[in-house]
Amino acid sequence: MPISTDHIRSTLNGYLGVHPEDEPALAPVLELLDTEADMASRKEFRAHATAGAVLVRPDGRILHIRHLALDKWLLPGGHLEPEDDTLQAAALRELCEETGVPAESVMLAAPGPIDIDVHPIPANASKAEPDHQHVDFRFLFRTDTADISALQTEEVTDAAWLPLDALESRKLGRRVSGALR
Repeated sequence: MPISTDHIRSTLNGYLGVHPEDEPALAPVLELLDTEADMASRKEFRAHATAGAVLVRPDGRILHIRHLALDKWLLPGGHLEPEDDTLQAAALRELCEETGVPAESVMLAAPGPIDIDVHPIPANASKAEPDHQHVDFRFLFRTDTADISALQTEEVTDAAWLPLDALESRKLGRRVSGALR
């Protein structure tokens, strides 16, 4: 069953219960949810939900992928699919698809997202997509044994385990650091 608006709303509200300081930045997302927008659909161009994975090894290094279209280092993640039943499951699916990391080699570190990031995506004429916003629900996973076995070459050109300070978001870095203590 596809991810519902209610699931996105309850995940967002649960997150804000833990991180009320993020409410001003996420208020437009709450307003969009109130319009009954289908934020699980990548065709909702006001903003749509995506799911990301922060995968951490015991040495504190974090798995990054080199995104083909954007040509930059990012965390694994992407759009929701109809078979995803939760945002957490979508994050795990994206991690496994993009890197070949087996699902059984990772453990969820917390049930809710460690971060929700809203960021702009440029227009893509080849996909007939205007510029829009991604609301990225990022989940923290841990691993002792994950190996990068097969990159999804349609989207990813490389993968690397980078130090915590390589994270683009300082806020996310602080949260990951706190969760690892």
